[in-house]
Formats: sequence, C-alpha cells, structure tokens
Amino acid sequence: MSDLRFEDSAVRPSQPVRSGSGFRLNKARGKLFGVCSGIADYCGVDVLLVRIAWVIGTLVGFGSLILIYLAIALIAD
Repeated sequence: MSDLRFEDSAVRPSQPVRSGSGFRLNKARGKLFGVCSGIADYCGVDVLLVRIAWVIGTLVGFGSLILIYLAIALIAD
C-alpha cells in the first residue's frame, strides 16, 4: 500500500514543568497575559480546564481572582 502519514496537530497539555524550572507565563498559548496557560503547563492539565475553573472561581469569589490574575501577570515572567 501507500505510505500515508497523518500529522496530529491536536493541542494537548504538555508534561508538568515542575522539574526545577518553576512557573512561567506561556504567552504563546495565552489569551490575555498567559497566566492560565502557564498554570496549565506547570500542572500538566488542559488549559481549557484551568480557564473554566478560573472563571467559575471569579464568579464565586465576587471578582477577587481578577486581582490575583493581574498580580500573577505582573510578578511572573
């Protein structure tokens, strides 16, 4: 048969980055500052789950996570 190859371009969470390099913003995959994508990379979970959790936490916490988000965006590199 023919030698068909298919590229798998699905976005998958990367392996956790905890091996000494610490937390970093991921501005390439981020929407606003890259905070949620950085958290997703650090924990090894899907970025969509982190974003959904962050929105729910913001609504339940009466907007306090917005200040935490901005603090992380300013402090982390």
